[in-house]
Amino acid sequence: MGGTFNPIHFGHLLLAECARETVQMDEVWFVPTGYSYMKAEKGLDQKKMPTPQERLALTELALQAHPQFRCLDIEVRREGNTYTCETLRELHAQHPEHDYFFIVGADCLFTIEHWRAPEQIFAQCTLVAAVRGDADIDSMQAKIDDLRGRFQAQIQLLPFRRIELSSTEIRERVGTGRSIRYMAPAPVIERIEQKGFYRT
Repeated sequence: MGGTFNPIHFGHLLLAECARETVQMDEVWFVPTGYSYMKAEKGLDQKKMPTPQERLALTELALQAHPQFRCLDIEVRREGNTYTCETLRELHAQHPEHDYFFIVGADCLFTIEHWRAPEQIFAQCTLVAAVRGDADIDSMQAKIDDLRGRFQAQIQLLPFRRIELSSTEIRERVGTGRSIRYMAPAPVIERIEQKGFYRT
């Protein structure tokens, strides 16, 4: 499960646990991005943003109580832009005996073909796309059929509840001095407060 995790919150953890149980995964590996070429943060001159290493540390804090969740520094260590196809290639080289699943939001179904080397991504993992109950299943199924036809993609839809929680909201609340209690694990909140992350 990749992402900027800026910061990680209970929505991320619930999705990971749902995927782990539904797909019967042995473990879920969280992979914080280093420098994403697709997601540049705005307002860096106004907010104290954590570095990739600090986002990694926040993610590690969030996962420490779950024996089947792990945090990998594979993308944080990589110089330059971060690409999913390269991460999967490196993971296969390190652990060729594993089967890999890539947990994403269902919206990725409509953008992943524009990522770097999508054919390599599909060749190296099964895509697990989280879909909410109010989603347009017909259009998603049509897109899945398209991706299967063009890339021989293996894709599994994962029913998932709607959670109105985002990292953007957490950053905004911290920046305006409001509470983020019950939105993220306590150790994560404590580190954010100690370091003064996201303060305007």
